Amino acid sequence: MKRVYNFSAGPACLPEEVLKEAAEEMLDYNGSGMSVMEMSHRSLAFDQIIRTAEQDLRDLMQIPDNYKVLFLQGGASQQFAMIPMNLMKNRVADYIVTGQWAKKAWQEAQKYGKANKIASSEDKTFSYIPDCSDLPISPDADYVYICENNTIYGTKFKELPNTKGKTLVADVSSCFLSEPVDVTKYGIIYGGVQKNIGPAGMVIAIIREDLITEDVLPGTPTMLTYKTHADAGSLYNTPNCYCIYMCGKVFKWLKKNGGLAAMKEKNEKKAAILYNYLDESRLFHGTVEKKDRSLMNVPFVTGDKELDAKFVKEAEAAGLVNLKGHRTVGGMRASIYNAMPLEGVEALVAFMKKFEEENA
Repeated sequence: MKRVYNFSAGPACLPEEVLKEAAEEMLDYNGSGMSVMEMSHRSLAFDQIIRTAEQDLRDLMQIPDNYKVLFLQGGASQQFAMIPMNLMKNRVADYIVTGQWAKKAWQEAQKYGKANKIASSEDKTFSYIPDCSDLPISPDADYVYICENNTIYGTKFKELPNTKGKTLVADVSSCFLSEPVDVTKYGIIYGGVQKNIGPAGMVIAIIREDLITEDVLPGTPTMLTYKTHADAGSLYNTPNCYCIYMCGKVFKWLKKNGGLAAMKEKNEKKAAILYNYLDESRLFHGTVEKKDRSLMNVPFVTGDKELDAKFVKEAEAAGLVNLKGHRTVGGMRASIYNAMPLEGVEALVAFMKKFEEENA
């Protein structure tokens, strides 16, 4: 068996060490005689798994005691509705639209109240982050919403917006655990785990306790109320047990490898190799303004759709897979999350240089 370098935006590559551990435990977890996939979410064994996973995440992110950690189903997209259902007391919220997922969240929020688009980068195909130092924040806004790293377009907020005292809500799906973060700057920080942490099918939401109340919008289903899950320790219903188990292993892997500061350093080194080549290349070029480039998602093009398609096809044959750009953008995109080794990025750049020599 030959492992490929998987540049998918999600579900994405996981650390090989974690996958091997999980494989060894597939039939018999910790002497239980069964797989984690088979065990009760009420069992002592799983209780230990979920408690340890939460504590390791708290350690990694230095999450304060007045924040709850929730392991929820429905992915990040379900949060587009869950957030306004739980937070939109005044039926007003402000959204900064910097990509497809922020736009979808803004559109969903319009079902529950007045969702104001207070800044956007759609005028230039979301290729930059707008100036958010002095935004027209609504006086009665319940929160300000951002998607911090834009998976499709490859942009990243390097500075958080000035919310003028309003609660900041952030979707961090594609930069989750890629660098240190000050959780206290957010009311809610959440992300789907399938990009940088674990298998698809779960979202982790970190929520300041004062935002978890019974005062939700009328008609909000029990399952979509944060208090339901917070009061039950994420065990109100059967959670995504195997995903929690896998995320827990990735948390251990991150701690073992120096934590988030060390991970940021590695990610900066990987991204620099790719961006430096793109800046020098005569054939390929990046599509994002330099100051707003993501460390996680790197979109690039040749300017010729046929040549882009040829590159993707030949790269796949060379073991560099899932480089096709999102359908709304085209071109190519390399997602170089935590688990992508430096060697994978070096192999990609070497292949790009060869392709440029043959096709320029």
